[in-house]
Amino acid sequence: MKKETSKELTAKQKTQLEALAALPDDQINTDDIPEVQDWSGAKQGLFYRPLKLQITLQLDADLIDWFKTHHLEGEGYQTNINRALREYVNQHHQSY
Repeated sequence: MKKETSKELTAKQKTQLEALAALPDDQINTDDIPEVQDWSGAKQGLFYRPLKLQITLQLDADLIDWFKTHHLEGEGYQTNINRALREYVNQHHQSY
């Protein structure tokens, strides 16, 4: 999935968002906005992209081979290594 970046908001858009954020939820009319059920056309990373650091890291050859042969369609093996590390951190973050 190709990641994209969003355009900077205009001053008018920022003002409209601030006014909307100030309203209580029950005063916001969303009747003209259908609920999205199908997210197949969604673009990942359009609004948020975490900072990435390029490093040199030595890993066991069998681990690299496993990730290279088990990556998801459209994603590289490094993305899956990052995802696996993120899951590990999320599962163990309260242990430290």
